[in-house]
Amino acid sequence: MPQLSFKNRIASHYIITTALLIFVVFFIIYSIVKFSVYSHVNTDISFEVEKHLTEIEVVDSSFHLIHEEEWKEREHNTLDVNPVFIQFIDKKGVVIEKSPNLKKQTLTYFAEKVDNEVFDTKLETNTIRQIQVPIYQKTKVIGYILVAMSLEDASLVLNNLSEVLMIAYPLILILLFFIARFIAGRSIKPISAIINTSNIITKDNLTSRIPMPQNRDELFVLSQTINNLLDRIETAVEREKQFTSDASHELRTPLTVIKGTLEVLIRKPRDAAEYEEKINFCVKEVNRLNHLVDQLLLLARFENQKQTLKIEKVYLNAIFLDTIARSSSTIQSKKITVSAEFSQDYFIETDSYLFSIIINNLISNALKYSNSDDSLTIKIVNNGAKIECHIIDSGIGIPSEDLERIFNQFYRSKSSDHPEIKGTGLGLSIVRRLCSLLNITVAITSQENKGTTVILSLFEADLK
Repeated sequence: MPQLSFKNRIASHYIITTALLIFVVFFIIYSIVKFSVYSHVNTDISFEVEKHLTEIEVVDSSFHLIHEEEWKEREHNTLDVNPVFIQFIDKKGVVIEKSPNLKKQTLTYFAEKVDNEVFDTKLETNTIRQIQVPIYQKTKVIGYILVAMSLEDASLVLNNLSEVLMIAYPLILILLFFIARFIAGRSIKPISAIINTSNIITKDNLTSRIPMPQNRDELFVLSQTINNLLDRIETAVEREKQFTSDASHELRTPLTVIKGTLEVLIRKPRDAAEYEEKINFCVKEVNRLNHLVDQLLLLARFENQKQTLKIEKVYLNAIFLDTIARSSSTIQSKKITVSAEFSQDYFIETDSYLFSIIINNLISNALKYSNSDDSLTIKIVNNGAKIECHIIDSGIGIPSEDLERIFNQFYRSKSSDHPEIKGTGLGLSIVRRLCSLLNITVAITSQENKGTTVILSLFEADLK
């Protein structure tokens, strides 16, 4: 069975519900009309019974009409639109008198029927409504008066009504189906726009967006959500393209240097010292390449998915002191003065490994961009609901116009002015990503030739 479209399914569900409602309404209308017609007939029959009971006289065990000739001349001697038939019988069922409009016909007495209750029966081929009322002599039944009224007109009205309703029912449903289908089509027009927009979106065309509906309903929210999703996808794809381009360039540079050095080395025989010099140079480039690959893998690891965090109680003082100790050779070679200002022991719950990477990158940068005899200050302070870690150096600093870009991948401020300082431009990108994972706020202020200050704000409520 073919699947109905969404528009047709909406219309079908609407029609099914409407069909049940219309059926109930039509049934109620038919029932009310039928009840009204029969109530009118019953009222007329009751009126005839009461009137004719006053026109008979009971004598001993029999009864007769008081003015029989006058009654025959006055009552029911023509066939009216809704004729009323009158018949008197004795207790044995023998007809004593009947209205002239019965002619050769007689009303049937039904012994099994309850007295004084109307019921439907037949007068030859005609449908009638009849009542059987006993005639008493004191408490003894001496006969019956049978009163009947034709139901031909009532039946005609009810039959016509039922035919009209039966014809109108499917026509109304068909008309409502097309109306509902039209309205449903207009209602889901934004969905068609979503489908059309989705069909034209490719990896090379992520700029298309879904037109926003005028009504701020659920479809508006859906369109807005999908547009926001497309914005994030476009940003991620562009970032991925930029990352791939930058990574390819950064990887190609050391490989080109190594290849060029080796090609020069094999052009002619050289002495051992020259071979050693060139080989050591290549080893340094390979180490630089390994470091770059490690940084790229680390960044990709946390860029593509959220790392499962291993939350534990971390002693902040120890992490800073261990990082300083690992950098002791650089500190000694540059004669950098390092001071650690910890007024107390600081503990916080976070991922120790990831936090160590953040601190290691920040302190490495501070030492790398410091000149000889500069200073490095590490401070941890408790500032209300957060703990702040300050890393302050007196190095070369960062120009104010570059501060907004220092977290970008592979970006290095004025790298050409300081060729002696090696780096990949990935350290701060890794710091920013890990700070985002650990709910840490990182802020950097700097003045060129005066130094840089990095402040990490660790909110205890977010980290516990």
